[in-house]
Amino acid sequence: MRAPSDSIAAPPLPALEWVNVAMLRMDQQVGHPVLVEFWDFCRINSLRTLPYVKAWHARYAEAGLRVIGLHAGAYPPSQDPAEVHAAVARLGLEYAVGVDAEFRAWRQFDVPGWPARYLFDARLRLFEYHHGEGGYAATERAIGELLGVAVEPVPPLRPEDAPDVVLVEPTREQLGAYHGAYGAGGVHVVVSGRGELRAGAEAIAVEHAGVVTVVEHPVHTEAVLELEAGPGVKIHATQFTPGLDPGDA
Repeated sequence: MRAPSDSIAAPPLPALEWVNVAMLRMDQQVGHPVLVEFWDFCRINSLRTLPYVKAWHARYAEAGLRVIGLHAGAYPPSQDPAEVHAAVARLGLEYAVGVDAEFRAWRQFDVPGWPARYLFDARLRLFEYHHGEGGYAATERAIGELLGVAVEPVPPLRPEDAPDVVLVEPTREQLGAYHGAYGAGGVHVVVSGRGELRAGAEAIAVEHAGVVTVVEHPVHTEAVLELEAGPGVKIHATQFTPGLDPGDA
């Protein structure tokens, strides 16, 4: 979504722990378009946006785009800076990531939820923003406009990212290991530790803290879930992602 005015300035960045850079200040980015992405490696909707952000960094960094990730963790494992460093390496993020452990940058940007991205022009004025998943092509076209380059947006990486699809709202996130009926396109579990968890009769390996996908449906599906953590594994939350409307797929 385009900014409502061209006078909304990028907030200064607080003193943070950084990954991939020694230190970063917002005022040092003047002269470059800046994309800021708030995310959490323990939220599936954040993880689903990262391939697009990574692609934009790969495509446009040489043309002058600066990408800044700001990690604000909502769960015990994603509030651990060491786990954030490990997640950045595991996910292959090569741009600067600030560890916003105390949500100071979050409050300065007045972020409503995860994920959230803000694109600033070379004067560090807000140009475009988006809250939640989606809007990827619009953001990439805005990046191209600021850089003065032609773009062919990254094609949808999942069927539910395609324009004009009809999605069904899924079951809300549940704390802990969920047991019961749900409706969703996918089921994802926030875990820490190492070992196994069971989704029904299926055993799924847990190798690190983060999100484990336990069920994927081609369309929105009503079903029943039974989750159980094995020795050495803790389930912090159960998350659900939207699926395609079965009548529209």
